[in-house]
Amino acid sequence: MLAKLEHLERKFEDLEQQLSSPEVFGDQERYRKLTKAHADLKEVVDAFRKYRSMQEALAENKELMHDSDPELAEMAKEEVKELEVQIPAMEEELTILLLPKDPMDEKNTILEIRAGTGGDEAALFAGDLFRMYSRYAERIGWKIELLSTSETGTGGLKEVIALVKGDKVYSRLKFESGIHRVQRVPATETQGRVHTSAATVAIMPEAEEVDANIRNEDLRFDVFRASGPGGQSVNTTDSAIRVTHIPTGLVVSCQDEKSQHKNKAKALKILSSRLLQQVQQQQHDELAEQRKSQVGSGDRSGRIRTYNFGQGRCTDHRINLTLYKLDAIMDGDINELIDALITADQTEKLKAQADA
Repeated sequence: MLAKLEHLERKFEDLEQQLSSPEVFGDQERYRKLTKAHADLKEVVDAFRKYRSMQEALAENKELMHDSDPELAEMAKEEVKELEVQIPAMEEELTILLLPKDPMDEKNTILEIRAGTGGDEAALFAGDLFRMYSRYAERIGWKIELLSTSETGTGGLKEVIALVKGDKVYSRLKFESGIHRVQRVPATETQGRVHTSAATVAIMPEAEEVDANIRNEDLRFDVFRASGPGGQSVNTTDSAIRVTHIPTGLVVSCQDEKSQHKNKAKALKILSSRLLQQVQQQQHDELAEQRKSQVGSGDRSGRIRTYNFGQGRCTDHRINLTLYKLDAIMDGDINELIDALITADQTEKLKAQADA
């Protein structure tokens, strides 16, 4: 591990020298790539330098333990005790930092939420989930851009698709994909019975042109008249767009905007991310034959989380974590859930690395 860390430190220092060169600064594309590579290495190099400093301090204090000054020797002894606790924790942190990075972690994310079983209550819950993620994004400084919505007459959401933009969005949200189940008494329930409903969440990294590789000849565009509640242009002009990716049969419709051009752009953005997700899923399925991934598969075949309003609890079934702070969670306080899922994923990767 030390040899690898020393190699990364040399690479980091070389990048710093290149970034200080006027020649590099004049080439903005090269400067951008070098800046990103430098930023990617900074965390692990900073941690390594701290670890090395702690090792040096440990050696120095072990010598001072035998100093003729009793007071100085006692202080050194206490310092040694602290460092012998801190260094193993630092080694574990470095091991995690050296795990292979998901190349998609830096990307913005397409968030899709759809009402599942449960009728109007499922649609209301889909709306609650969208508010939860919106509040979470607001808490940590991300931006949300609505791409498509389909509302119900009761104030719920049949479907909502949004682009979440910010720092390392996909790395934080990628474990949210799956079936989210809610247990509560619906507002329309007169006898106080608890109903169980569900909504599906899909998290996809935003696709760039180089990721999606969509050819114009593989696309078919259809225009149609928008339907549903809306402004003056709704139901009067053919502004809605339906785009079909012929090789895969994927279809995306968008009618939120009055402009046909804007609807087309949004539909292509959604289609690109769905195609990228399809490629990723194929790769994941191939890897799954070699090893089982406990967290992060994005598989919708079973529930991943239950929100029980009567008991005020939220349970993530993949990691057997139950938190009794449902009101805070529905208001966007989901860091504890996300951190626990990331830790579980790292633990599984470390185990796989040790077994390899």
